[in-house]
Amino acid sequence: MTSRPAVIVIDAARPRLVADFWRAVLGWEVVESDADGISIAPGDGSWPGIDMFQVPEGKSIKNRLHLDLRADGSSTEDELQRLLNLGARRVDVGQGPEVSWVVLADPEGNEFCLLSRTVQEMSR
Repeated sequence: MTSRPAVIVIDAARPRLVADFWRAVLGWEVVESDADGISIAPGDGSWPGIDMFQVPEGKSIKNRLHLDLRADGSSTEDELQRLLNLGARRVDVGQGPEVSWVVLADPEGNEFCLLSRTVQEMSR
């Protein structure tokens, strides 16, 4: 037997702000919300979803785990502009200028990447 991801959890000082950002980025919907947190997931019920739970402290160091996204149905440049318009910002985590991805952060500073090509596509 093996395990598989059931949910991705993001700690947030402002879970509604973070949930609204990720909901817009992914085109997902809020599936549960209470005083402690907010859950978003694809409209078709597939998983994993993402839960945002309120914590008292803000983010202070680089993520040890992050999401890698790629554009679906648009160019990488168009998707980058869309993400920036939604509230993402570019961040430098030492990636260097020659990489094929862009490092971004959500409104609370959680890093994620927009890939121009996946590792699997690059190896073909």
